[in-house]
Amino acid sequence: MPNTRLKRTVSNSSSSGRRTFTWSGWIKRNNVTAGYQNLFSAYGGANYYTRILYWDTQELTVSSKQGSNFPVDLRSTTKHRDTNAWYHIVVAMDSTQSTVTDRIKIYFNGVRQTGFHGGDSSYPSLNEQCQINHNDPHYIGHLGGGSSGYFDGIISHVHFADGTAYPASTFGSTDSTTGEWTINTSPSFTPGTNGFSILKDGNGVTDVSANSNNWSVETGTLTATKDCPDNVFATGNPLNVNSGGVGTFQYGNNDITVNGASGSQFGSSSTLGMTNGKFYCEAKIITVDSTMIGVSPSPAEDARADRSPDGQASSGAVGCLVGSGNKYVSGNGSSYGAATSANGIMMIALDLDNLKVYFGSGGQWSNGSGAWNQSGLTSGAAISVTAVASTAEGAYFFSFGDGGGSSAGRIQWNFGNGYFGTTAITTNSGNGYAGAEGKSKFNYAVPSGYSALSTKGLNT
Repeated sequence: MPNTRLKRTVSNSSSSGRRTFTWSGWIKRNNVTAGYQNLFSAYGGANYYTRILYWDTQELTVSSKQGSNFPVDLRSTTKHRDTNAWYHIVVAMDSTQSTVTDRIKIYFNGVRQTGFHGGDSSYPSLNEQCQINHNDPHYIGHLGGGSSGYFDGIISHVHFADGTAYPASTFGSTDSTTGEWTINTSPSFTPGTNGFSILKDGNGVTDVSANSNNWSVETGTLTATKDCPDNVFATGNPLNVNSGGVGTFQYGNNDITVNGASGSQFGSSSTLGMTNGKFYCEAKIITVDSTMIGVSPSPAEDARADRSPDGQASSGAVGCLVGSGNKYVSGNGSSYGAATSANGIMMIALDLDNLKVYFGSGGQWSNGSGAWNQSGLTSGAAISVTAVASTAEGAYFFSFGDGGGSSAGRIQWNFGNGYFGTTAITTNSGNGYAGAEGKSKFNYAVPSGYSALSTKGLNT
């Protein structure tokens, strides 16, 4: 949501709520280099606001400005730079506490933060009031003033309590088996007058607490996603840097354009890798040009040397050139399928149990001899891949690259979220088709036994 902000104007100003409140949200970052990014704010003008944001140094900050002063200003020393991870953020303020450091408590994935920058360590004074719960516009995903400062990522399960400071354990817990911090999808808390629960269970901006404090989409587009804290889906990986530089990543890092229209460009690999099992994904081809999709045993290379940052084709990489349908195995091309036009949708099915990969287009699979005309996977269309154990990374990744034609290559991945960019799939009455893990949404029927590349899919 890099240009999306949600808004609700508080009409019942709460003096107690201006001293005591809790904000809880699960977030997944897309772009960690886009400057200041606001998660939640109350904006009464350029000199009167309170906000929770990421500083341009990737550190979470709680800041409140009242006139020319900043009575609250805490910037954590912890950096959040993992674009595949969900972070649980809880900020609980209670300025009535006698102990200064208890007046604001910040939690990351259940752990209370105690390290803050020396120059940004202003705890609120006793009974300090902030702008939150004042009768001002409140925003999610933006500060409110100006055109910059949007949050670039996904926000889910946002809960707000007016008048109570809750610990992180209200909204999450530690899994006794894995030790991971996990979401509490139905937390028990008292929302108070201005409290709410939104962005959960498909209800979008509708408040599902007892208050009906609904929000609205003021700018941009609110896009639903299957990606959530208890089932993390793969995306394109913006942290892969190649010789041409990082391209443009948007819409959850699944809409990717290579850096330039000339010269060889590696576009992206999937953030998650596969070591065994069967996996399926789809790619909408926005720019045909010299675009190639495929699988690679390296997260920074694909099947042709001119699409790899070091000029070497990754051993074991397999790709399909969109404009011709030819297959490439470790850099060597030959006939396989047919050309796919712009806005066409291609499919990849990777079977690591039998070391095979298949490509398709428009709902049909290759016959291996230059056409897409098979309704299912056949042995004639299979391409062999190298055993994972013999690869450097010990895993395979879905990949995308462009050989440097007249225009910059661009694709939109669907790893099971049910969207290409911001456009939802429409097949099967809009319900699409789920992989074997049962929690994904694809445009075409998924081959039997194949899962989405997600944490549930990896554990099916």
